[in-house]
Amino acid sequence: MTSVSLPTAVRLLGIRDEPLDVAEVTAAVSDPAAGGVNVFVGAVRNHDEGHDVVRLEYTAHPSALERLAEVAAEVAAEFDVIALAAVHRTGVLGVGDVAVVSAASAAHRDVAFDASRALIDRIKQSVPIWKHQTYADGTDAWVAPADC
Repeated sequence: MTSVSLPTAVRLLGIRDEPLDVAEVTAAVSDPAAGGVNVFVGAVRNHDEGHDVVRLEYTAHPSALERLAEVAAEVAAEFDVIALAAVHRTGVLGVGDVAVVSAASAAHRDVAFDASRALIDRIKQSVPIWKHQTYADGTDAWVAPADC
């Protein structure tokens, strides 16, 4: 998968061109020691910056999975998590489709919340997955992560 040495807390990572399964991600971070599990589900919304969105297309750079692994390893090292998982969709998605699912589990809820927030924020900031939005008026726009 990647040359990044992953901590055992990183249980599931993926960039996929098929629909994502929230239950799969939740199951990956479930653990008897976890008192808190936090799951983030990102869906395609029907608007962005004053435009009506009709569809998106996500395109991943060949290094995206490796960068996703690096981000997950960073979060696992920074927070006292039991488990982390993240999957991101590529391809054409419609309004309401699930684009990304990330999750963190920890002994306590505050750590699960904090790690979950850090994981999705860093994915959106630095994993090279570009979003091509198509608007109802026929115009379109590309959106890239901040660090790419």
